[in-house]
Amino acid sequence: MAQRIDDYALIGDHQTAALVSRHGSIDWLCLPRFDSPACFAALIGDQDNGHWRLAPKGAGACTRRGYLDDSLVLESVWETGTGTVKVIDFMPQRDRAPDVVRVVEGVSGSVEMLGVLRLRFDYGRVIPWVRRTDGHRIAVAGPDSVWLRSEPEVHTYGKDFSTRSEFTVSAGDRVAFVLTWHPSHEPRPRLLDPYHSLRSSLEDWRGWAARCRYQGPYRDAVMRSLITLKALTYAPSGGIVAAPTTSLPESPGGVRNWDYRYCWLRDSTLTLNALLRAGYREEAAAWRDWLLRAIAGDPAELQIMYGIRGERRIHEHELPWLEGYQHSAPVRVGNDAVDQRQLDVYGEVLDTFHLARSAGLPAEPHAWKIQTALMDFLESAWHDPDEGLWEVRGPRRHFVHSKVMAWVAADRAVRAIEAHPELSGDVNRWRAMRDAVHREVCDKGYDPGRSTFTQSYGSTELDAATLLIPRVGFLPADDPRVLGTIDAVRRELSEDGVIRRYTTGTDGNPDGLPGSEGAFLACSFWLADALQLTGRHKDARALFERLLGFRNDVGLLAEEYDPASGRQLGNFPQAFSHVGLVGTALTLAEGVKAD
Repeated sequence: MAQRIDDYALIGDHQTAALVSRHGSIDWLCLPRFDSPACFAALIGDQDNGHWRLAPKGAGACTRRGYLDDSLVLESVWETGTGTVKVIDFMPQRDRAPDVVRVVEGVSGSVEMLGVLRLRFDYGRVIPWVRRTDGHRIAVAGPDSVWLRSEPEVHTYGKDFSTRSEFTVSAGDRVAFVLTWHPSHEPRPRLLDPYHSLRSSLEDWRGWAARCRYQGPYRDAVMRSLITLKALTYAPSGGIVAAPTTSLPESPGGVRNWDYRYCWLRDSTLTLNALLRAGYREEAAAWRDWLLRAIAGDPAELQIMYGIRGERRIHEHELPWLEGYQHSAPVRVGNDAVDQRQLDVYGEVLDTFHLARSAGLPAEPHAWKIQTALMDFLESAWHDPDEGLWEVRGPRRHFVHSKVMAWVAADRAVRAIEAHPELSGDVNRWRAMRDAVHREVCDKGYDPGRSTFTQSYGSTELDAATLLIPRVGFLPADDPRVLGTIDAVRRELSEDGVIRRYTTGTDGNPDGLPGSEGAFLACSFWLADALQLTGRHKDARALFERLLGFRNDVGLLAEEYDPASGRQLGNFPQAFSHVGLVGTALTLAEGVKAD
């Protein structure tokens, strides 16, 4: 039986990540990068598609688990009839090769342990050839090679195309397993000391967490979300993936299954804001610099997402040999939304650079030229319809959020010139564009009969993205149109108090896909922000605390939540959800100071 999405915990090394279940099984891991083919793909298939379980023999889910301090080192504890044992899972920051370390420690009594390792390269399709040498198990297939060793050495044997380890631990015993990937044509990487790596990993994470300058309410939740964002960062480039997984469904058994192992421009402003407000200027600067490199080129060819190093080609294809999480097919690799036109990204990019300037991040000499080139293109392009923030696969429309973000682009360009007169640019033309966009949105995107902004011009549908209107400064928080929009979204897009992006399963559904989805967690955090900004502090705090309750036992959030079943949905963990959590917590804390 497949685990619930929120039954997983995350470990990672800032270049890739693995998901570990309550049962002690690593069911998802891509090596050597976030976007590489998986060698453990049981998460979106079955155990024959690759997994690594390490747990007491015959045991089910662990008794309890949690991260050690402010780290990404996971400890799972089993209390059995014969004793207690814990398994510590982590991925040390890599020197050259990626490693997964699993340390078994006897706590009391005596416990029989069983490890089952099924390596399946290329998303569960390729069974490697496994041999033994010098106490190691070596698995090779094509370009991939994996070495498995234990300290001290324990009995291992092959069965059913798997490697099994059986041993007993008593109180005080420790057995460490190290799994190391490297290209099969290269020499074996250096051996890792698992116990030294454990100490170093904890010290590294403690040092990083100590840099957080936020000391307000909900600090533990904020810190866990910041650690998650750090874990989703590809250290060599500074890019932050939306999630480390692909094809976890928005509705179990449905087709809304997408690959999120890439970097979205839509996340840029909110992510940078969260990192800066928490004191992580180095990470914020790395994200800003990744953005500069990724968007360099013709402004007309600006993409909504890029690969983790800024790659532009992310062709979408299906993996028919995988049945999908709880039979949610197809399983997709790549994302064809990369070819969509989403005009809001221009506003998000300009807003990101505005935020970086305001925070005093050192400016790159060519950054302003790129921004003026984007504005030159947007001055004419903002009139066009697009696919919108939510990457609809239906016809293009004049989405209100896209137009609002075009206004943001013009506004931030004007404000840059006003604050830095030495910068070049036709500020009068940009002011004229800003005013024109504002008039059109208020005229064509607002329904006075219902006192709300709509999803697109001429539509009766609502869109949770309009909750961002006061946050980006398009209208003040106390404007009646803002208040009406908040009330309409709460009334029409709410399910048990949490917010859907828009209405699905209706004739007006714009996304061109069958079925429905859960409540979108980022939108629910946006609602809490909007409530706080409009003075409804009690409602804002109540909603935020309810959203905190949706986290799993180790503090992680997926993309969506289903109030009916009480389970998380979509790719996991989701950067956008954790950015929303951090942003709302800081907004609430600032409101407390103001009071």
